[in-house]
Amino acid sequence: MNCLLSGISSCLYEKVCSKHGQADRAESSQRRGTGQKQPQSLQPKRTPRVFAELKLEMTPNTASPFLKPFALRYSAGSRPGSGRRHTLPASEFRNLSLTDALSVFEIEREAFISVSGECPLHMDEVRHFLELCPELSLGWFEEGRLVAFVIGSGWGKDKLSQDALTIHVPGGPTVHIHVLAVHHRCRQQGKGSIILWRYLQYLRCLPTVKRAVLMCEDFLITFYQKAGFKEVGPSGIAVGPLTFTEMEYVLGGGAYLRRNSGC
Repeated sequence: MNCLLSGISSCLYEKVCSKHGQADRAESSQRRGTGQKQPQSLQPKRTPRVFAELKLEMTPNTASPFLKPFALRYSAGSRPGSGRRHTLPASEFRNLSLTDALSVFEIEREAFISVSGECPLHMDEVRHFLELCPELSLGWFEEGRLVAFVIGSGWGKDKLSQDALTIHVPGGPTVHIHVLAVHHRCRQQGKGSIILWRYLQYLRCLPTVKRAVLMCEDFLITFYQKAGFKEVGPSGIAVGPLTFTEMEYVLGGGAYLRRNSGC
């Protein structure tokens, strides 16, 4: 029985081999008849054709013949969802932080040095108040850039004294406004009045705050009077040759819903 099976297998093998051999000889003779030389790369190989073709398709860059690798689906520098643009708000009001200190000081220095030669707050003082009481500051940002700001601190007495320049009284009934400044490219646009109004409405929402006070030079008295401040009298604080007038704004009721300017 084993001999019969071996004989049948041998016959089948010889027939298959003879057919492949005849096909290869016919192809070779056809090429010789046309005068073409058989390329070296087309010589019969021992590797079966099916496995050779599969090996070519399974190159390192394409681990699967049907799926492209993730990195090849997107052009260089792109990722899924990269077509969606994330833009900054056109206009935003928020409390300042220590990361805003440099921008604050640059705007303040340009605004005050050219006018009075003195800054209300130096860089270390800006950082001092933004660390102690950031909730009493307000910045106006346009497309992520600071264009105007107000910095204040808590105070617990009726009138300002020299200590008010450096001390913050947490939970005090009075807010001392140290500085209000607008970027030089944004002046003469009403931004100073707008951010001051916003700041005062923000203070109305703080339950412990009853009033806001500040000291200013004479040429700014009219500006603050238009915002609702009233003169208290000459300030007891002097900075070199500069003298100031103390002004007060009493906070009453809730915050207004809107402003006449529409801002």
